[in-house]
Amino acid sequence: MRDPIDKPVILVVDDDVELTEMLGEYLEGFTVATAHDGNTGLKKALGEVYSLVVLDVMLPRMNGFEVLRRLRATSQVPVLMLTARGDSVDRIVGLQGGADDYLPKPFNPEELLARMNAILRRVSPLSSGPEVLTIGDVSLDGGARTVRRGGAPVEMTAAEFDLLRVLMRSAGRAVDRESLLHEVLGRHFSSSYRSIDNHISNLRRKLGPALDGRERIRAIRNTGYTYTIPEAATGPESTHPEPGSDVK
Repeated sequence: MRDPIDKPVILVVDDDVELTEMLGEYLEGFTVATAHDGNTGLKKALGEVYSLVVLDVMLPRMNGFEVLRRLRATSQVPVLMLTARGDSVDRIVGLQGGADDYLPKPFNPEELLARMNAILRRVSPLSSGPEVLTIGDVSLDGGARTVRRGGAPVEMTAAEFDLLRVLMRSAGRAVDRESLLHEVLGRHFSSSYRSIDNHISNLRRKLGPALDGRERIRAIRNTGYTYTIPEAATGPESTHPEPGSDVK
């Protein structure tokens, strides 16, 4: 475990040398490593242990999407992508590829710092002790930050994990998008609803349908989403995360 006095180590992959130098000075609470092309960034990300990777989309030698794809093949390190302002396609592709968050360029360094800290808070172990949620054949371990379906591990990004945890805690009840944005991504802007929708799409793909054939995560029109409870779920093998709630 990292000593509390140690600074989190982040990797900034961006070909703008001036920007990376500025961030190295601004992010005083972090140890900042840098790379200025995609190939070097990928090698560093895979060869060292980082708390977070800040990854630009437009990179020489290998673009950010390809770096993310190759990184996600073996690593679940949190990734915050930097995208061109107003280019929603870049943001959607990044989120679908496994990015935990995105920030359009040009950006305010304070906003970057806030989003970095939000991601790091999400991936930190819970101080209240381990939390295990089990519904049907899906089990989520909050302490180990692992998800299993039918006993087999399911790889997830930090944002996907936290989104699933919020939904499983409220299984059987609708959770509105605003709450999901606040609890998972730390945002309050309606323009970010697409981020939640993309993460939900990834979760559905990774978890597949429930044992009874229904969608595990169901959209509630004009509201948000709900994690469905299997109709045949009874007994200790399928435990509702909220004490006192009925499981049917």
